[in-house]
Amino acid sequence: MKYKLGLGTVQFGTNYGISNSSGQTPADEVTAILNTAYKYGIGLLDTASAYGDAESVLGLNDCSRFQIVSKFMPPQQEESITSQLLRTLENLRVKSLYGYLAHRPNVLVNQIEQWEELNGLKDKKMVQRIGFSLSTPEELEELLSNGLDPDIIQVPFNYFDRRFGNLALSLKKSGCEIHLRSAFLQGLFFIDTASADSYFDPVKPIIRNLQNNVRNLPGALLNYVIEQPFADRVIIGVDNRRQLVENLKSLSSEEKLPDLEAEISDDIIIPHKWPKTG
Repeated sequence: MKYKLGLGTVQFGTNYGISNSSGQTPADEVTAILNTAYKYGIGLLDTASAYGDAESVLGLNDCSRFQIVSKFMPPQQEESITSQLLRTLENLRVKSLYGYLAHRPNVLVNQIEQWEELNGLKDKKMVQRIGFSLSTPEELEELLSNGLDPDIIQVPFNYFDRRFGNLALSLKKSGCEIHLRSAFLQGLFFIDTASADSYFDPVKPIIRNLQNNVRNLPGALLNYVIEQPFADRVIIGVDNRRQLVENLKSLSSEEKLPDLEAEISDDIIIPHKWPKTG
């Protein structure tokens, strides 16, 4: 199943993840991660202009070995999507992207000319596929109802968060490529429940049960997402090479997650609702 994995890069440019205690990944460790990912057959990198200096850090390496998906923010003032793409290509030191996604796609509904610009970039072969990075099913439903049909969507999906299941399955049947992120919910499944913020009290018993009873929790969580019928790619992020190798090895486990009987609140499954720390 390794061929389904893509490598997330947000932690290469920022300090990211609730269970990340080591901070932004150093550039030399990024190189080690990329070389290991390539060796193990991971063929796709997922990045964004909003990920700090992740694109520039990636550009210190030979990224032409990978398919690359990046994302753009809504253009400001005289900036355009095209100018953002050109800067991204320069930072990454590549000539084109596999995918280019709107990081705030709801803006496109009222700025249809931006969707037309994206299609123009595809016609020029500067990008192969266009689409959306989404946070809520409601966003996707609004975009589709306005005739904006993506080649790729990237959405969160994990043991707690299954909101996009039906929509993803429907789009997959129509030929859209489905990329799933947040299999580990930014590391929430691995927190020390004894010291974690009381905000997470509603799910601490579930997390403790997983930690105590699922021997290979990373593998079970990853395989759960990979095995979804609509999953084309599953984006995983790591802080170091060792973590990547451990995650890859964990996929060999056939251990399954227990049935989830509780309904998990949006306050838990949507990280931007979490209390700020640090």
